[in-house]
Amino acid sequence: MATSETGAMTLRFNYDNVFYSFYYDGQGACVHRSREYALNYVYSGQMVLDNGQEEIRIGKGECVFIPRDHHITMYKRPFEGERYCGIFLMFTRQFLREIYGKLDLPRGVDPATGKLDAGVMKLPHTAELASLFTSMTPYFDPDVKPQGDFMRLKMQEGLLALLHIDERFVPALFDFNEPWKIDILDFMDKNYMYEFSMEDMAHYTGRSLATFKRDFKKISDLTPEKWLIRKRLDVAYAKMKEGGKKVVDVYAEVGFKNPSHFSTAFKKRYGVPPTSMLS
Repeated sequence: MATSETGAMTLRFNYDNVFYSFYYDGQGACVHRSREYALNYVYSGQMVLDNGQEEIRIGKGECVFIPRDHHITMYKRPFEGERYCGIFLMFTRQFLREIYGKLDLPRGVDPATGKLDAGVMKLPHTAELASLFTSMTPYFDPDVKPQGDFMRLKMQEGLLALLHIDERFVPALFDFNEPWKIDILDFMDKNYMYEFSMEDMAHYTGRSLATFKRDFKKISDLTPEKWLIRKRLDVAYAKMKEGGKKVVDVYAEVGFKNPSHFSTAFKKRYGVPPTSMLS
């Protein structure tokens, strides 16, 4: 699969969960939240990961591990005269299950070893990672397409490279238990501005869709969608009344796609158009 964007000149190619991306200017930014574990390698240019507390810069020839369900803002930029080019390997749960059955892996690690950090991890330079990505660079040429079985082999090679870096990757990557449930309202309070489906919200709070719906009914008379709209409107109201912000500054910030939808919903809830807040 290949995608492109005009203006910013962004190109992406997906070969069996191995993604190649090109950014030709300095505007390449996206909110990243993947359900899967991933490796991201910078071939040229620079990638900046912002978790809201710090920025992690990944330069040419460097690689970073991103945990599943990790929310982060990702910037892909030219650097020192070179456009951004990167390779992104996504390890799905299905892939990990299949590999786990084939590899002779330890069933655990010494408890004294500790756990991996919950955030992204900038990886050390190793011969295994260098060899892996060097062998994959010919496919930056969109006219040179790899076979699926070859890319699957590269995925396995990337996984083994991780396991050789730190033994704590074994229990982290191969934990197939359902994630612990987290507080629904706490999650939604922190993430109300993002466009999540019901399935997304169920997944990120550690529930099946049916369990999510059942649990949500216990804490609110509203549906999750209506709860999110009310939350966005309440935050927008406060921002305009107390912060003096304009409609054009607020509607996208709280999660609405366009000012028309925002204005209609605002008037329905408060009885007045949002522009009246500025008078």
